Amino acid sequence: MTTFCYLHGWASSPQSRKAQFFKQCFEQRGLNLLTPDLNQNDFFHLTLTRQIQQVQACLPATPVTLLGSSFGGLTALWLAERQPQVQRLVLLAPALGMLTHFIAAMGETKYAQWRNQGEFAFYHHRDQCEQLVSYAFIQDLQQYVDAHLQRRVPTLILHGCNDEVVPVQNSRDFVATQPWIQFMELDSDHGLNDVQAQLWQATAAFCQLG
Repeated sequence: MTTFCYLHGWASSPQSRKAQFFKQCFEQRGLNLLTPDLNQNDFFHLTLTRQIQQVQACLPATPVTLLGSSFGGLTALWLAERQPQVQRLVLLAPALGMLTHFIAAMGETKYAQWRNQGEFAFYHHRDQCEQLVSYAFIQDLQQYVDAHLQRRVPTLILHGCNDEVVPVQNSRDFVATQPWIQFMELDSDHGLNDVQAQLWQATAAFCQLG
């Protein structure tokens, strides 16, 4: 029996539109979709390592399929690299190249402020307000290099060609080096909320859910 688990994005939650949509789709087929809260009521100390360890602790030893959105997609990739029971991935605009893009998107001045002050405020979509994040987030992220992701796990990447947060080119470049990955570009933005039917159709077919 396969366990299905959805990992939400950075500054998001299990209550996000995509998480709830997928949970409903799975339930309609009599399947449970785990949706852990990766915020852990402590957004300040969030790191990729913490997310990996949190999800790792709740995964069974039996086959697992991970669905991951944005930063949750990056988390899923690193879990699959290390956990042999992860046998399939569905990634929605995974945050590949996140460190480089994060710094560029912030701009040199704001990034320097984050580094020098040790904390910076970011908008959190669940709480609809700004919350501080420790600079340890960046320091932790520096140890994770996309090119080191080499395990041949059956993977489907769905990415909006108008993504304003994670450039679709990041996924294109990644897939070019990993020919076992199925890749689909959709006419949407980072949220992918206007193509939910296509997301589910592709996911159900890839996961052989009927």
